[in-house]
Amino acid sequence: MKNPKRYTVTAALPYTNGPIHIGHLAGVYVPADIYVRYLKLKGEDVAFLCGSDEHGVPITIKAKKEGISPQDVVDKYNAIIKQSFQDFGIQFDNYSRTSAKIHHDTATEFFKSMYDKGKFIEETTEQLYDAKANQFLADRFVTGTCPKCGNEEAYGDQCEKCGSSLNATDLINPKSAITGDVPTLKSTKHWFLPLDQYDSFLKEWILKDHKKDWKANVYGQCKSWIDEGLRARAVTRDLDWGIPVPVKGGEGKVLYVWFDAPIGYISSTKEWAEREGKDWEPYWKDKDTKLVHFIGKDNIVFHCIIFPAMLKAEGSYILPDNVPANEFLNLEGRKLSTSKNWAVWLHDYLEDFPGKEDVLRYVLTANAPETKDNDFTWKDFQTRNNSELVAIYGNFINRVVVLTHKYYEGVVPKASEFSETDLKVFEDIKTFPSQISASIEKYRFREAQGIMMNLARLGNKYLADEEPWKLQKTNLERTSTIMYVALQVSSALAVLSEPFLPFTALKLKTMLNFEGFSHPFWNDISKLDELLPFNHNINSAEFLFSKIEEEEIQKQVDKLEASKIENEEKEVEPQKEVATFEDFSKLDLRVGTIITAEKKAKTKKLMVLTVDTGLDQRTIVSGIAEHYKPEELIGRKVSVVVNLKPITLKGTLSEGMILMTEDSSGKLTFVNPDPSGEVENGSTIN
Repeated sequence: MKNPKRYTVTAALPYTNGPIHIGHLAGVYVPADIYVRYLKLKGEDVAFLCGSDEHGVPITIKAKKEGISPQDVVDKYNAIIKQSFQDFGIQFDNYSRTSAKIHHDTATEFFKSMYDKGKFIEETTEQLYDAKANQFLADRFVTGTCPKCGNEEAYGDQCEKCGSSLNATDLINPKSAITGDVPTLKSTKHWFLPLDQYDSFLKEWILKDHKKDWKANVYGQCKSWIDEGLRARAVTRDLDWGIPVPVKGGEGKVLYVWFDAPIGYISSTKEWAEREGKDWEPYWKDKDTKLVHFIGKDNIVFHCIIFPAMLKAEGSYILPDNVPANEFLNLEGRKLSTSKNWAVWLHDYLEDFPGKEDVLRYVLTANAPETKDNDFTWKDFQTRNNSELVAIYGNFINRVVVLTHKYYEGVVPKASEFSETDLKVFEDIKTFPSQISASIEKYRFREAQGIMMNLARLGNKYLADEEPWKLQKTNLERTSTIMYVALQVSSALAVLSEPFLPFTALKLKTMLNFEGFSHPFWNDISKLDELLPFNHNINSAEFLFSKIEEEEIQKQVDKLEASKIENEEKEVEPQKEVATFEDFSKLDLRVGTIITAEKKAKTKKLMVLTVDTGLDQRTIVSGIAEHYKPEELIGRKVSVVVNLKPITLKGTLSEGMILMTEDSSGKLTFVNPDPSGEVENGSTIN
């Protein structure tokens, strides 16, 4: 859309069953924030909306596991997520939540509007039912084998390996995620959105109208879905957590989370408009509004096919102009995994790297998975900070501000005659806004940030070539002209870097004392001959970036390695030869208590123990000295093989064996009898 009157920009509602990690940031929130900051610098009318997605099965699963209510779960993570976004500088105009009354009301009204217009199909179908849990199994309560790619861990609504949309009844060998039992089929009534009736509309709107302006990965996934043939999709579920179905027969049912969640953009807009004294409807119903959804690739189908079909069916809403979904970001060569803690969590990063919000923004944008999956590594993070942000951007600004104070007491000097080089710099500065704009408006944020950094490179090269520190003693007029030009580059950089490096841009604007005059906006840079006026006072220099040392990086690598070790599946030893009952009955296993413990001299592993077996007190030599201190062992209940043939170890007779195993880190741990102490020494273990 050319020259829209206003923009409605949404960022995928984060799911409140865990915190935000760098995959979310790179895929959705950093590019969305860059886009919105850019639009606002141009003076556009923009509403930037988001909020917590707080319904659905994963919330109830987590609540069951933790023994708390679903509301407790969403309250906890909504607070963490909202604060992390705020601290990281993601500037939503409104951040709402789908448990809010305004959202329940909005989603209810939306459903009723479609229902009254006859847009749903009401059907009684057989759904998977867990008899032990006494409940129907919503999509995410069912796992099984994907019928299309063979993935054995597919969910009942989607296979995350091949991306195929599924119904729970499509799965091969389904099982309940609640009890692990094989579910049965049971009849239940639901309301369906007949997507097949929107086939012609979607083909025209996506495959024809957006063939050239949507990203290839988005267009390709949509085309694959449409070519495969669309079918009716249930918009209600048998659950007790969510928005109740507001029609007769809907008792005990809620709106499917993927029906209610995108309506969260609308309810968030209403909340914002009410607070700001605005009318929300033009942002969703005026044809001169440009609607853009920022999402990850796992949400493409819902935002490009299902939600547009809902908007079309309701009839009064505009459709998205673009849905610039990114691919996935990997971490150190491996797929991000929240369950295995293979992630860099935003709240942890902000604690470990205070004041370095822009460093992470910069690196995630430089490695943005815009067209294919990409990789984040801590080494690359360090290199980009030290070699680019510190050495190029930070170095240029520091030299300009320090020299201005050294030579002119912090006052912008007067320029004399400009050289051809100076004029070329001015000419180049004016081209940067349009270059960056062209990339941003095509959703090429990595490319746009690279162009912005070229402006810092231009400034660095200009200073290095002109060497004002050498001319200061021989040619004062030329020196002041060079510094004047360098300050103009700095001013342009303060504006053009704001979408990418907002904290840095604010520091730079403060250093240049932008508040002291009517400073330029985005479009001014290509028009004005002077961005920072002669005789203007600037403030003292401060470092915009600092080097990141090896120790800081190694700490992060070690943290990930610890997670990797903790979650690696231990290799199970193969089963030994079959033993008969008679073989096993020869062993005499008893409960005992360690009375004394002493490390065996001149050995690394051996501990000499005195154990009360109930039969006697005997010496047992055990290879546990590297894992336990003697004082940790005294009084511990243990399981002992008491009829093992005695053996002499390093000069000490050992009359038994204590049963041990290894934990996930390789530490030896006792195979304990009842730790309560109520089992008496000498009790047999059968």
